[in-house]
Amino acid sequence: MFERTAGEPRPEKPGRARRARVDGVRWQRWMPTAMGREVLGWWLITRAGLFLLSISAPLLFNRGSDYPNVWRAWLQWDVWHLKAVAEFGYANGEPSGAPLAAFFPGFPALVRLVSFTGIGYVAAGIVVSGVASAVAGVYLARLAQYEFPQLKNLGPNAAVVWFTAPVGVFLAAGYTEALFCAFAFPAWLAARQGRWARAAILVAMASTVRVSGIFLASALLVEFVTSKKRDWLSLPWLALPAVPVLGFMAYLKQIHGSWFAWQEAQEKGWAREFTWPWTSIMHTVEAATKGHFAADRSDWTWMFRAELVTLVIGLLLLAWLLWRRSWGEAAWIAATVGAFCTSFWIYSLTRATLLWWPLWIGLAVLSLRKPWLGRLYLGLAIPLAAIWAAAFFTGRWSG
Repeated sequence: MFERTAGEPRPEKPGRARRARVDGVRWQRWMPTAMGREVLGWWLITRAGLFLLSISAPLLFNRGSDYPNVWRAWLQWDVWHLKAVAEFGYANGEPSGAPLAAFFPGFPALVRLVSFTGIGYVAAGIVVSGVASAVAGVYLARLAQYEFPQLKNLGPNAAVVWFTAPVGVFLAAGYTEALFCAFAFPAWLAARQGRWARAAILVAMASTVRVSGIFLASALLVEFVTSKKRDWLSLPWLALPAVPVLGFMAYLKQIHGSWFAWQEAQEKGWAREFTWPWTSIMHTVEAATKGHFAADRSDWTWMFRAELVTLVIGLLLLAWLLWRRSWGEAAWIAATVGAFCTSFWIYSLTRATLLWWPLWIGLAVLSLRKPWLGRLYLGLAIPLAAIWAAAFFTGRWSG
């Protein structure tokens, strides 16, 4: 046996060294990759910009009303209703009498859980959306890089394009878009990789957040049928997203007496009764016409014009996906556009673009192949995002 000389380090025991290596691997799994760190850096910068706007916009345009209560700037439109579900539930309603059955329970449940920390419901909604948008941004980058592995640095570009979207304020406010995307983006990545059980579980979680989960489940089925990686033994998993939807319907039946209380609430509060698409478009064109609303509602006129522009973008995106034979993604866009075009008029389609990962990945691809298009996008999107955010923070209808 060799003796250890003074100052010589004590040799590691084999078991201790092995445990250290295993612990190191486990730790590295939780550490973000270089791409993830870049995405999170852009997420932090864009969130800081939105918080700056939330402070400055009310001060500049509302002449200090409710200032310096910064949380009041975030408590706008659907945030009221989602906060009410988290605070009162579905059975009691809120003081305004809004039909809260129109909102799925996933997001309010998380807000209520986070509110137990004592930060309040509005701040809790911001926390949920903040964490969810970070997760969604990372997975959007991974999905983009998986789809186009030959394009270096595409993933972070896709995340930047998404974070700076004109309606990006809804990824930070207490709305459902960020949380839905935090489930939908990794779900689609799993589907593209042929991991159907994982995809179905994530889509089921997305189905607790928005009715859009039904459309995503349908798109997942189309993707499965048309994929070269389909595994027929995994087919039963694709029925899983129906479970939370049916559960929510059964719950509403117990408290409101109707299996379709969600749809009835949408019709009552948001005029989402079935309308033929051409009639819906005609109503939207009328609403986008100058003078249709009173002078104090002129911001609604501009928003309806934005809805029409978004409709054109959605149809072009759908045509591009069909040309590429991306059947699953085409089914997703078609279902989303179709749902918005069969209401009394088209509105909130602008916000729905945040769920269209093919749009943001496609724009990122264009920005890499044609850098001038990327600069043009940022040159237009960032000012629009600031205007949209300022409108939201000052209580003007913004999508």
